[in-house]
Amino acid sequence: MLILKRLKQFNTFNYVILAGVLVLASFANMPVAAEDLDQKGYDVAARNDRSDRGFNNSRVELEMVLKNASGAESRRVLEQSTLELPDESVGDKNLIVFFSPADIEGTALLSYAKILDPDDQWLYLPALKRVKRISSKNKSGPFVGSEFAFEDITGQELEKYEYTWLREEACGELTCDVVERRPLYKDSGYTRQIGWVDQTDYQARKLEYYDRKGSLLKTQLFEDYKLYDDKYWRAHVWRMKNHQTGKSTDLFFKDYEFNVGLSDGDFVRGALSRQR
Repeated sequence: MLILKRLKQFNTFNYVILAGVLVLASFANMPVAAEDLDQKGYDVAARNDRSDRGFNNSRVELEMVLKNASGAESRRVLEQSTLELPDESVGDKNLIVFFSPADIEGTALLSYAKILDPDDQWLYLPALKRVKRISSKNKSGPFVGSEFAFEDITGQELEKYEYTWLREEACGELTCDVVERRPLYKDSGYTRQIGWVDQTDYQARKLEYYDRKGSLLKTQLFEDYKLYDDKYWRAHVWRMKNHQTGKSTDLFFKDYEFNVGLSDGDFVRGALSRQR
């Protein structure tokens, strides 16, 4: 009788353990709430955006290589200057000036990134000797014939998008969080973008752009990262491929210079015509 009683107690104990395991398994299989995935997506994007803030201002020279569908190349040399504004609710300022070839020498683009309002952008055309304001409706157009749109050139401010975390997966030798972001600002040329952000250094590795019809338009790759002052990561190769036209544009950056004495006065419309 004692043996039977202990067997019954053992079976009851096993039943309780089994029931507990089944309950935990049912929780594990429950779908994650959409708002949790949105928050996780935002957290990944915020970690990427804030991973190298505090650089104040920077300048870098780069080469732009444009390839048409048949592989023919043209090259341009330019310089990019950036003024970081510490308030995340206000976008950074950016100035791009072309040095060559001769037919576009002196062309300059000044950008004030905004959050939900349209970015302010002005293009100086030396052949016309005038500054042209870029309409918000034209920001999805190509920047000086490249596969980068005007809206790709302005700062990718954190609050310009809403986010959803999709999954994690290998990206080369690293593991990346894959996050969808959808533009909140008006007149974007994209319905959504899907980005890969590595979990080691929190840097963007790939970005897919989907057009207004929801079709994959372009893919951008970020390569050859370097760390400056043990704080600031910068990709020295950007590759933009247009899947619909077969064209591509590659950007090759030289070494960045930080804290070079830039101020608001270097990012005003009147300075555009003085950049030659």
